[in-house]
Amino acid sequence: MLKEGQVRIPSGCAIAGIFSRSGERMTGRDIVRSIEVMHDRSNGLGGGFAGYGIYPEFADYYAFHLFFDDDTSQRRCEKYIEHYFSVISFGEIPTRKTPQIKDEPLIYRYFLLPLPDKLRDSQLQEEEYVSRRALRINEKIDGAFVFSCGKNMGIFKANGFPEDVGEFYQLENYAGYCWTAHGRYPTNTPGWWGGAHPFGLLDYSIVHNGEISSYDANRRFLEMFGYKCSLQTDTEAITYIVDYLHRKQGLTLQETAEVMAAPFWSTIETMPEAEKLRRTFLRKRFSSLLVTGPFSIILGFQGGMMILGDRLKLRSMVCGDYGERFYAASEECAIRAVCPDIPAVWSPEAGQPVIVGLQSANCCAP
Repeated sequence: MLKEGQVRIPSGCAIAGIFSRSGERMTGRDIVRSIEVMHDRSNGLGGGFAGYGIYPEFADYYAFHLFFDDDTSQRRCEKYIEHYFSVISFGEIPTRKTPQIKDEPLIYRYFLLPLPDKLRDSQLQEEEYVSRRALRINEKIDGAFVFSCGKNMGIFKANGFPEDVGEFYQLENYAGYCWTAHGRYPTNTPGWWGGAHPFGLLDYSIVHNGEISSYDANRRFLEMFGYKCSLQTDTEAITYIVDYLHRKQGLTLQETAEVMAAPFWSTIETMPEAEKLRRTFLRKRFSSLLVTGPFSIILGFQGGMMILGDRLKLRSMVCGDYGERFYAASEECAIRAVCPDIPAVWSPEAGQPVIVGLQSANCCAP
């Protein structure tokens, strides 16, 4: 007879998030503890974290976190970076030897500003300029991979269990107002350092539990607009969908969620006329960006966090509030591990986003 722990968990992958509405900065200890209690939802083939507000001394600069296979790929990448950016500071990302984390690449960070003449000649907005440079590195420079490129935020990930990844990156030495975490259980793609979550582009970061059956349709649409899905996981596409809809198209986060987890046509037909027309427009205009299949995600962004599940609620997610802090996780135990006095937790409605922001009260239990 199979015992617990000897069979794959069909809803595997663990995600968690902690957000301080007051902007109070928290060390990485709590988010590591939160994801650690869901250890059995992952299998050691990927873990990671995103922290916001962690680089206050470099808040105005883009923080590029990079993996390099070797010195040659690093030199080639640094030459490319210096052609387009002013390098304010750089160095290895501090790590500690952790027996469970093996075969680590070279891990560096660079604080950058676009070169004014290059930015002017590009005729691009600054964020578009930066995102194109990051995507270009990942596509064209063998052995180099940008896994984080936002301002005053950073992603830390590796091939391993998330609690070991937190130990490896010494997350107790960082402090931020928002943390997200992921423990991976890959089913269709390999476990590797670049394929671990979170996935990021500019200030956006995504942790995801699920499997996207619409990946090919989503990918084909995104690649028409300059995105390149090359990291062997469907979560990469979700990150680019958010960037395209929210940053490039100017949709609100609520509207972005309504595209990604659009209601069924039968549901739209029952809505009041004005809402029916609005939802019909969004669904037809961005039909290729409907995300189908089971999923729950946590989106981190500058000044906030969004939780979203699929329209059939096929992946678990619970949320809770206590004082100034908001919590989200795949399981209630992950919240109570760091906030045992929380009076209650609740599950978001299927396909309905929960959005929290600094000094806001726009999140409440249904």
